Amino acid sequence: MAFWDNLWQGQRATQFDSGNAASNSIELTKRHPSVSLSKQGAATGNLRVNLSWRMRSSDIEGRSRRSGGLLRHPFKLFKPEVVQAHTQGVVNVDLDIGCMYELTDGSKGVVQPLGSLFGDLNGPPYVKLSGDDRFGAPSGETIFVNLDHQEEIKRLLVFVYIYDQTPAFDRTHAKVTLYPSNGPRIEIELDEHAPQARSCAVFSLESVKGELIVRREVKFVYGFQAELDRLYGWGMQWGRGYKTKT
Repeated sequence: MAFWDNLWQGQRATQFDSGNAASNSIELTKRHPSVSLSKQGAATGNLRVNLSWRMRSSDIEGRSRRSGGLLRHPFKLFKPEVVQAHTQGVVNVDLDIGCMYELTDGSKGVVQPLGSLFGDLNGPPYVKLSGDDRFGAPSGETIFVNLDHQEEIKRLLVFVYIYDQTPAFDRTHAKVTLYPSNGPRIEIELDEHAPQARSCAVFSLESVKGELIVRREVKFVYGFQAELDRLYGWGMQWGRGYKTKT
């Protein structure tokens, strides 16, 4: 009985801790897809956008949902789970984050690792990519947006794509987190079932009736940037890009 009591108390403690953490974040979902940065006083300064993913799952809650509950299978708590992708033993995937931009002067473009288009934070397009993470490091990849120049930004579309590896969005536990200059962080999980998708439009950012609005998109496509471009009407020309070998 002591083991079960401790296990139940541990589960309750985990849920309590998660609840505290959640109070400092806003999760954008289908039912609640948008948030105003203006209303939380975060429409200035640098907006940090981070992409993170992991190859293996150590998430107790996620595993309990798939296995039918922790109490039914308590010893699964101590067994590491291997995330599989088709015939591969472990997901082998390189996720990249990018951002299509359209400025108020009509100029359009993209910030992304392909082509080393890392952008500029203090000049147009006021969007900067920190670097290219090819291995799912804890720090992930980060884009910065200089909202002190929001008057010059018409709209942004942040997207994630799989570079030249197994399509396995639903097995990478990918998440995009926004860190505004003020107020809670904003989280968007890429957890919808789209096993063959290569790209995903994650969120858009634009001014709506004087408010700077972040809107969850989470639209998966089976192509790459050109298909996202057509979906959102950017109207740019695209060519095949490659990365330099590490």
